Amino acid sequence: MNGQKIIKGTFIDRPNRFIVHVRADGKNVTCHMPNPGRMWELLFPDSVMYIRQALQPGRKTAYDVVGIERDGVPVLLDTQYNNDTAAMLVEQHCIPGWEEWELLRREVTVGDSRFDLLLTRDEELFYVEVKSCTLFSKTGAMFPDAVTERGRKHILELADMHDRGIHTGVLFLVHWDRAEWFLPDYHTDPAFASAFYASAPKLEWKALSLRWDTTFTKPEPVRILTYPDYILKRENHDGGDYMVVLEVKESQALRVGAKGMMYFPKGFYVYVGSARRNLAARLARHQRKRKRLHWHIDYLRQKADVTAVIPIRTADDLEHQLAAAVSAIAPWQIKGFGCTDCDCSAHLFGFTDNPIHCRNFMQLVENFRMNRLHPGLSYHGSNMI
Repeated sequence: MNGQKIIKGTFIDRPNRFIVHVRADGKNVTCHMPNPGRMWELLFPDSVMYIRQALQPGRKTAYDVVGIERDGVPVLLDTQYNNDTAAMLVEQHCIPGWEEWELLRREVTVGDSRFDLLLTRDEELFYVEVKSCTLFSKTGAMFPDAVTERGRKHILELADMHDRGIHTGVLFLVHWDRAEWFLPDYHTDPAFASAFYASAPKLEWKALSLRWDTTFTKPEPVRILTYPDYILKRENHDGGDYMVVLEVKESQALRVGAKGMMYFPKGFYVYVGSARRNLAARLARHQRKRKRLHWHIDYLRQKADVTAVIPIRTADDLEHQLAAAVSAIAPWQIKGFGCTDCDCSAHLFGFTDNPIHCRNFMQLVENFRMNRLHPGLSYHGSNMI
């Protein structure tokens, strides 16, 4: 951080990808967010954030975000500093298995792509792409937390370079010292996950967990994470369960097919469903308004806006467990909605505030997407641990 003072504050909100508001030193300040990821699992109201004054005077945003805390642990969010950290770890020979490599150059262009690091050992060259991982569970880490076509392209190009006899790899810096395993996030970006699964055997890649302190000067490398690729083979298919988050802006009664008139209070709703095949098409359909009305949610969708879709790709049938888990934290439910073919009381649940900004809801998402797996320890299919 070049000796710059780190200021501690609390997160208020994020009006767009690159701006956050933070309460620091008794005032609300506007900060540049140097990480374009969704970070739903980190950005909660009153979360502790670390910021610093911008180096460029007169800039519209006078501060830059450096990091955030999760469970009291500092987490780096600055993706540019992530690359600086990778270069520093190489130069100081701190990456297990790569101690003999030297840093030759940064930001190296090959064809239509640019890679972060070029390493050398004797006369051998080694092209490395660096990724910042901020999506964690109790003991796991996944990348990315949002769809990244650029990331998929990099993986495929590195694999193609390998096929042409060029030494290539990827370094995932995982900013969570409790992480023990790593997987591509097949729930969020199955195309990236598929590309990674096919390319990983060709690449010299590592996922390295780091421990930061509140100065964000130099992290402590903790461990190289395991890669339970058998989970990708089993789970990364176009099927599973899902949640659709919708907003009803005004309380109203709607006719819902054969159910007749149903009343929907103003607020946010989570609809729980499943699609054993063609999950992506099902989610795309739910986001469209123009369609033949068939399911209960189709009628609600005519008057409600979709704010998020959350797929849970799995070979297991978790739909009713998922509905029960959402029911346990939801302030209300619409009884009989979306559950005519099961014994659940409802598959639509109401929240006063957007649930993706609520810790208990995002903890539920983490549990179903990641914590239930615990690869490397045990794997019990649909059993929650």
